[in-house]
Amino acid sequence: MAKGVKHYFKDGAEHKGGMHKHPDGKLMTGKTMSSASKKLYHYGQLSAKAKQKAKSGWGS
Repeated sequence: MAKGVKHYFKDGAEHKGGMHKHPDGKLMTGKTMSSASKKLYHYGQLSAKAKQKAKSGWGS
């Protein structure tokens, strides 16, 4: 996975923890798959509302 690329939850909140990648390219939280793993998104995959939330965190 590319270093320095931010990953987000569906609502636009930035994820800063560990992650793993599935063979199909899907990114999920946690170093390994578990029932608590959640799907992660790149900025371009977010809805307009989620992009606004993501952008609001860029200054911090």
